[in-house]
Amino acid sequence: MNDEKKEVEKLAKQVGITLRRIRNEKGISLNQLGDLTGVSPLTLGKVERGEANPSLTVIWKIANGLMIPISVLLNEHGEVKISRNHEGNRVWSANEACRLEPMFDASTYGSMEVHRAFLQPGQEYAPGAHQPGVIEYVTVMEGELKVKVDDESYHLYAYDSIKFNGDREHAYINPTEDTSVLHFVMTYAK
Repeated sequence: MNDEKKEVEKLAKQVGITLRRIRNEKGISLNQLGDLTGVSPLTLGKVERGEANPSLTVIWKIANGLMIPISVLLNEHGEVKISRNHEGNRVWSANEACRLEPMFDASTYGSMEVHRAFLQPGQEYAPGAHQPGVIEYVTVMEGELKVKVDDESYHLYAYDSIKFNGDREHAYINPTEDTSVLHFVMTYAK
């Protein structure tokens, strides 16, 4: 088995263990979680058992339904942490337009999280609206980015940043022929 496949399996198991722990802490069934997330209980069961490699879209739906940052599901926890480029957990959007690398979260149910993202050339990633109270701060580290928030569009270049309410419909578009490297900070209302 190659290293990438091992990492994917490790992440799937970690997400499953964490999801089951949180669901049990909240005292909700798989059916109730399905109602909260819009993800079928069958799929949620497979995720909990580490039998499914959930896409970024499914992970967002689960996190939004549970009202937690996605990094709670994706990050391993520890006192001191270094996040190295292209190491650690990585998750792809369903259309494989965007790869997200969770870097840090503030605590187990933190009010802030930090991610690196790599948006493929000419691609769009539309995560949809997040849970109420989410604020997104996005900085373009390399390349260009168009951000759509509701009906408005904003064009950003290297080292430009944008802040907006993540509980609104939004999308990220890479208008270039090179990968856009992004830095996300997301804050959550208590």
